[in-house]
Amino acid sequence: MTSWHSSRAAGFGHHVPDRRVENAEIETRLGLEPGWIERRTGIRTRRWAAPDEALTDLAAKAAAAALEDAGIARHEVAFTLLATSTPDHLLPPSAPLLAHRLGLSHSAAVDLAGACSGFLSALTLGDGFVRTHGKPALVVAANILSRRINMEERASAVMFADAAGAIVLAPSRAPNAGILGVDLASEGNHYDLISIPAGGSRRPFAAGMDPRELLMTMRDGRAVFTYAVRMMTQCSVRAMERAGLTAADIHRFVPHQANARIVDAVCDQIGLASQKTVCTIGEFGNSSAATIPLSLSLANQERPFASGERLLLSAVGAGLTGGAVVLGIG
Repeated sequence: MTSWHSSRAAGFGHHVPDRRVENAEIETRLGLEPGWIERRTGIRTRRWAAPDEALTDLAAKAAAAALEDAGIARHEVAFTLLATSTPDHLLPPSAPLLAHRLGLSHSAAVDLAGACSGFLSALTLGDGFVRTHGKPALVVAANILSRRINMEERASAVMFADAAGAIVLAPSRAPNAGILGVDLASEGNHYDLISIPAGGSRRPFAAGMDPRELLMTMRDGRAVFTYAVRMMTQCSVRAMERAGLTAADIHRFVPHQANARIVDAVCDQIGLASQKTVCTIGEFGNSSAATIPLSLSLANQERPFASGERLLLSAVGAGLTGGAVVLGIG
């Protein structure tokens, strides 16, 4: 099939749980002095899902908001991608259920496990689908990480949150819409810096297993910080080069909300003015792959994206996986 379409970001949506968890609750539990979490991460509060909420509950609300924003009939959506590390079940995948709940009767549906950078991989795949098929795609990222936190481990307990974000990609004739430049990367030599040790084929579920092995652990926080800054910086520079742009040509920087200090360091290294950065970590914490589409939706609500704007998106996650995308608004 001839590739002649470009894609455009037609709609944005997000959803966060009602429960707000303030830093004081976690600092008291871990014996940290007041203000420690915000100084180290930039987080003031975060949202955690209710016991009866599942991953597709959050994802469906974010996706519905994006579809409404796009004004696209649901039967037109031909591809649904769900980036998540916390699906409803290990099997079957959650994306088909999500598509069914949304009434997307003509949509293929797949899960994508890419940790914190999963949204960028899903966005790239969705953009390629639209370009080759000429039909809309729904890209959703969602996580309920509160159920994977080891509250005895400070490195991860202070950061992670629950949220969902979504974007609808639609065919476009605009020459500067959709993905203008992309760079995706991985460094498997750092595979185990952030992990859930058990539950996979290498260490299956077993009777008597220490339940902490089924929770997230961060082996070396300093190393994660160093590698995150390096990978996000390198991928951002390469993505801008492939788009034929420099930092001065970027209107808004929407990074993965991993840690405010990581974001500041990346901005310094690629020469982006801080006022161009969309920062939501203070209010919503780190919801892994969901942070970028959540931030896109919130930014669009506050100041709608205008035709001709160029956005830089960048992330790094467990694996290590990472990437950057220059997204044109058409």
